[in-house]
Amino acid sequence: MSSTSAPQPVRWVKSTYSGGDGGQCVEWAPDHAYTTGEFLVRDSKNPDGPHLHLSSAGFTGLVELAKRRG
Repeated sequence: MSSTSAPQPVRWVKSTYSGGDGGQCVEWAPDHAYTTGEFLVRDSKNPDGPHLHLSSAGFTGLVELAKRRG
């Protein structure tokens, strides 16, 4: 008997670099990154919209950019 498990829903977390005024809200999926090495990023104001699939290096670059702009 074979068993297949349903894919787990992605848990999204608001970035600490998101603006506190509700205008610039970025979320990422840390559990997904930990298990797959792929970093998912989305706009929290549009959770059903498109999201980015980044490598570790790409995600690091995005965080560095947010630090410089913050």
